[in-house]
This record gives sequence, structure tokens and C-alpha cells, in this order.
Amino acid sequence: MFALGAVSLALIISGCASSAPTPMNDLTPLLNRHADQFGPVLTNAAEQRVQILISEVVNDRDGAPRLRRHGYRVDAEYFYPASSVKLCGAVAALQTLEQLQAEHHTGDLLDAPFEIAPLFPGDVPQTNDVTNLRRGRITAGHEIRKVALVSDNQAFNRLFDLVGHERLNRSMRELGLRSVVINHRLSEPRNIPNPLASAEVKIFPEGGAPVIVPARVSQLALTNKAGRLLVGKGYLKGDTNLNEPMDFSRRNGISLVDLQDLLIKVTRPDIELGTPALNLTPAHRARLLQAMTEYPRESTNPLYAAKNYPDYYSKYLLPGVRRIFPSQDRGERVESTGKNGRAYGFSIENSYLHNPKNGRAVFVTAVIYTNADGILNDDKYEYETVADPFLENLGELVARRWLTDAR
Repeated sequence: MFALGAVSLALIISGCASSAPTPMNDLTPLLNRHADQFGPVLTNAAEQRVQILISEVVNDRDGAPRLRRHGYRVDAEYFYPASSVKLCGAVAALQTLEQLQAEHHTGDLLDAPFEIAPLFPGDVPQTNDVTNLRRGRITAGHEIRKVALVSDNQAFNRLFDLVGHERLNRSMRELGLRSVVINHRLSEPRNIPNPLASAEVKIFPEGGAPVIVPARVSQLALTNKAGRLLVGKGYLKGDTNLNEPMDFSRRNGISLVDLQDLLIKVTRPDIELGTPALNLTPAHRARLLQAMTEYPRESTNPLYAAKNYPDYYSKYLLPGVRRIFPSQDRGERVESTGKNGRAYGFSIENSYLHNPKNGRAVFVTAVIYTNADGILNDDKYEYETVADPFLENLGELVARRWLTDAR
């Protein structure tokens, strides 16, 4: 049986603004020099909750990598992280598997089939995944690929059941990411009576007895503590238009710094952040990085049609980066590794950009809120007209400023 052990509620009862104060240079002068691209956004930066954190990787005198950080309105207020928190779920799932492997003395469980038991009356077991061309079964490795490649919501929700609400939040705080609040699944079509409950999961290692993760009900009451948790002036709930802001205090949340720091822990464990390191096996880390870097059309399992999932589907900065680095050939192109998100008018990018030709690398984490009518859930958000151009221009600026030879 899988046991969590004791949990200190004092450590995880609420989300904080960020893990620790982060020294950084002010990005405002650079953005102002590109007023033709960023002027309208900067004028409405507070209204659109714009935040940008850029961390270039440099070497100190001893050759060790470190970060030189640049920020604009970093953690000035709350933002809804949408699918960007799926990286938390993927990391916690890998940690859970490694703990289970050690406890039950099994081989690697990443590709072992698992079954999710019914969670409530009327629910059904989950065992099969037709997108898995190898075995047609649910596996953690396959769900992580779907999360990273095309931001599959069902895949994240399956990982949520595997890990559980309590373990998921606890694991992030054990990494020093104290702002993380993950209270709910994403776009879950089932009406789950208790969203903090997780179903029993049975994992079937090859040649061994099933590993059982029992059903769990989390007792944690997590709330966000960032500023401006009331968003919009109204929202639709079913067919009813409620004329009041939506309260995000109990919804998922994470600070911009913590979101980027998690990506750094995954992609560049050689960079010291002053918080606990993410100790994953090299094989698990490599599998996660591959899924976070590939374009959907490059995946051989699962398969995704390029016409439905263009390269920029999960990489909002990419069109701007390609203005400076048009090559798409592996080994030459600027690689983008990360996890973005979009919902309720919020667009979030969290990427590690690496130029293999000159070795230059930079982390970019940014958010913008576009909702001119102030109504949430009406599907009227200016993603294509405001958010996408902003993020594409940011990609171009970053590529030109931090990834070229001329600096």
C-alpha cells in the first residue's frame, strides 16, 4: 500500500506570493525601446495583468551556470495558471512512481498499465487508452506525453488521481515552491462529488504483483494569497449571468517565479536555485524533457496531425522566435521546452529556449489577461488579436536579445 506519511499542515495550508525574493533587473526600459510592439500592452499592463520573467543562463568565474534575471511586474497580482500547472502534475507523477518503485521493489513503472477505479456511484473504471499505440492501455508515461505535447486535460486528471490532491501539493512545497495551490482537475466532464477525492489506482508491473494506491480524500484547505483574486466584472454559470467578479481564491494558483523555477529544476538541474533539487532518475527526466520539447507532429505515439496541432500549439513564443531563427531542422533550430496554458482570458507561457549553435539559453515565463468585456466563461477573449501577438513579439525580442551571437 502507498502511504503518504505525516504532513505538516502549517507548511501547506495556503499559497504564498513566491518562494523567496528574487533579485532581478527591470525589463521596462527594454520594453519601452520596442514601443511599436509592446506599447499598447504596457499602457494597459495592470488591467491585463501582464507579468514577464526572463532568466538568461550565464557562467560565473568558475564556469558554473547561474541565472541573470530580468522582470516586469513579476508577481504583481494573481493570474490563473490554466494548463501550465500540468507540469506540476507530471513531475509529481514521476516522483510518485519512483517512490512506489522503491517501496515495492519493482522495475520502472512508467510504462506499466494502470487502472483507475470508479470514484463515485455511477462512475466507471478507466483502463484503456486508444491513443496508446503500444498497448492500448493507460500508462503514466503515455499520459505525461499527452499532457506535454497537446495539453490533454483527461491525461492530467488521470495523473491527479494517481498522485492525489494532498501528495501533489505537498510534493511542490517539498521542492520549495510554496505558492503552489492545485485544488481541482481541469475541464473534468464528470460531476465529481468531492473534487479533493482521488480514486484507487492499481498499477500492473510486468511479472509482479499489482501495486495499489488506495483511494484518498484530502483534508487540505488550500487558498491563494496573491493580490487581486477577484477577476472580471461578471461570469456565466450555466445559462445565468452573474454580475459579480469571479473569486479565484480557491482555484489553482502559482507565482510566476515558482512556475519558472519548477521548469528550471526539470530542464537544468545543474543550476542552483537555493531550494531543494528535483531528484528524478535520468531516464524519467529524459522522457519528460523529450515530451516537452517535441512538436506534436513529431510524436510517434500518440499521433497528432499537423493541421490540427501546429508547432506553436503548445509554444506561444515560437512564431516570434522563428522570425530570427527560421530553421526547423533538429540540431540547428532553437528548441523550446516547456508547458503553456490558456483559460478564462489568461495566456501563460513557460519555456526554456536553447540555441544549439552557440549554446545560449534563456527561460521565459509570461502571462497576459485579455478579456475586454470583463465577462468570464463567455468564450469572448482576445487571444488571437492581443495575447498571441504579444507573446510572439516577446519571442522575437528574446531571440534577438539573448539567443543571437550579437549581444
